[in-house]
Amino acid sequence: MIGIISAGVAPSLAILCYFYLKNECEGISFSLIIRSFILGAILVFPIMFIQYVLEVEEVFQSPIVIAFFSVALLEEFFKWFIYYFIIFQHYSFDEHYDGIIYGLCISLGFATIENILYLFTFGVDDALGRALLPVSGHALFGVLMGYYFGKGKFSYSKNRFFWPFIALFFPVLFHGLFDLILMSKGQDWKMIITPFMVFLWWFSLRKAKQAREIYHKSHEQLSDFNSL
Repeated sequence: MIGIISAGVAPSLAILCYFYLKNECEGISFSLIIRSFILGAILVFPIMFIQYVLEVEEVFQSPIVIAFFSVALLEEFFKWFIYYFIIFQHYSFDEHYDGIIYGLCISLGFATIENILYLFTFGVDDALGRALLPVSGHALFGVLMGYYFGKGKFSYSKNRFFWPFIALFFPVLFHGLFDLILMSKGQDWKMIITPFMVFLWWFSLRKAKQAREIYHKSHEQLSDFNSL
């Protein structure tokens, strides 16, 4: 049991540490990190129930609809809902990169519990594959969600309220494509998922880098202003 829990938690902890240690911003709330992770973990149970009902009742039969609606949209919307109503307006969300950490924590909370339940059911033989694919996928969807929420939080243009929509759109798009590839069950699915994950990592890390650059640029401007 301890081995299964450890195998389920370790990938999420490693990814969170990686992005957190790259955080060069100050004042990120540790309590909000914990709260985000716990809320993401709790989401697993109502979402699993809804997905179970949709599957049993055969509400959707098309693989595309299942991938994009009953999996991607359902899971990412609930994460987005928590982010928008709990994190987005929180006073501790005061730097662009902070938004990435909070989005990451919500997604990793969800991915951790989902991963533990899977390993309890099917064993630890798939632990590595789960770490490389579903857990990493959820983490990167959370990074993108947090990045675009940050764009909305700190954008003072007329497009400020457009960014929360994008914060849902991109995670749903990539999540849906991810699940559609896994559901295809073709012999060449590994040839498709590998470049897809490489691109997803590149795109997410690029957004994280841009968020850090925004932080440094804003603080350099503030320092220049204070020196006048």
